[in-house]
Amino acid sequence: MSKGELYTYLTNKSGKGKKGTLVASVKGTKSKDIVSVFTQIPLLERMKVKEVTVDMARNMESSVVKSFPNAKIVTDRFHVVKLVLDAVQHLRIKLRWNAIDKENKDIENCKKEGIRYKSEEFDNGDSPKQLLARSRYILAKKEKNWTDNQKQRADILYREYPQLEKAYKHCMQLRNIYESKSKIIAEELLNQWIKDTEKLGIEQFNTAAKSIIYNKENILNFFNNNNTNASAESFNSKIKLFRANLRGVTDVKFFLFRMSKLFA
Repeated sequence: MSKGELYTYLTNKSGKGKKGTLVASVKGTKSKDIVSVFTQIPLLERMKVKEVTVDMARNMESSVVKSFPNAKIVTDRFHVVKLVLDAVQHLRIKLRWNAIDKENKDIENCKKEGIRYKSEEFDNGDSPKQLLARSRYILAKKEKNWTDNQKQRADILYREYPQLEKAYKHCMQLRNIYESKSKIIAEELLNQWIKDTEKLGIEQFNTAAKSIIYNKENILNFFNNNNTNASAESFNSKIKLFRANLRGVTDVKFFLFRMSKLFA
């Protein structure tokens, strides 16, 4: 909220970002602090909560288990997909640093030989390091949403770095699981994706797959009601805008008081 201090908000989706949305505001992200505040709500009221959407943080999951005994925990689909997208981007960045390193060595060799260095250039005018830098948004979007220039860049990228094509397609395979209407089918597809990750042999995906295995039950709970964390993320953006309009927060207590009057 200010000076890097973090707050945890408990929100009610039916409030739709207006009055009745904010249930609790807790300073910090420690599970014991969150639980101590949430449990001030009478147990009978907390027993009514059937589902809570969270990110993949263990402290949030622990807080929900202790505070809402009847609630199923749903790991938000956005955070699952982002984890795998980050694996793709991590591979892209690694390849880009390799390209920069190679270019620096080539420049050094050219200086020693007394010749002018000329960078390698692809059909679209990109050098290897530019190609990898400008492919960031391509790898984050679905293929059907690419522009003509992006399609050309992707063709060159896949030709030069086939490992990135495998990584991108594997990432899209996970995203497509969320198109399933059945929890049983989704579980089968997720298990197959985990097996395919082992065969793929890309280190970054192995790390992501382990996190997915640990959170598998909560990830599959999404397919019960297809609920996401979108309302909470929207409310978070609203608070940030509120803070920006006030040119920052100098008096935290008064800011929280105003928030409670507007949203609680």
